[in-house]
Amino acid sequence: NPMIVDGMLHGGIAQGVGQAMQERAVYSDDGQLLSGSMLDYAVPTAEDLPMFETDRTVTPSPSNDLGVKGAGEAGTIAATPAIVNAAVDALKHIGVRHIDMPLHSEKMWRIIRDAREKQRAERSTRAKQRATGGKS
Repeated sequence: NPMIVDGMLHGGIAQGVGQAMQERAVYSDDGQLLSGSMLDYAVPTAEDLPMFETDRTVTPSPSNDLGVKGAGEAGTIAATPAIVNAAVDALKHIGVRHIDMPLHSEKMWRIIRDAREKQRAERSTRAKQRATGGKS
């Protein structure tokens, strides 16, 4: 049923967005889970996501008379690395080469701040080296 497959893909993409950007298990120093309810464990809602269209290739299964097969977790599997790789690609100009999930806003702010500080320090070091003819 194409509508069910579309629903599975939409739900999977939402799950992948959550994994990449919001979901994180937070523990206290003594090991107590602090994000154990939906009040403090962020998952995306329908209003957090843009409208999008899905497409599919219909390839009937030869192993049953109806030709049906499952759609699986395609949306989740594709969405998570697509988001993380897009973020890394967007920040490569400031030297970011890797980001661990989730990409929540506070972490992204720190990554950008730290990368810019590193760039400034490297520029300052190069300027000092040029000014002293490469001598420390």
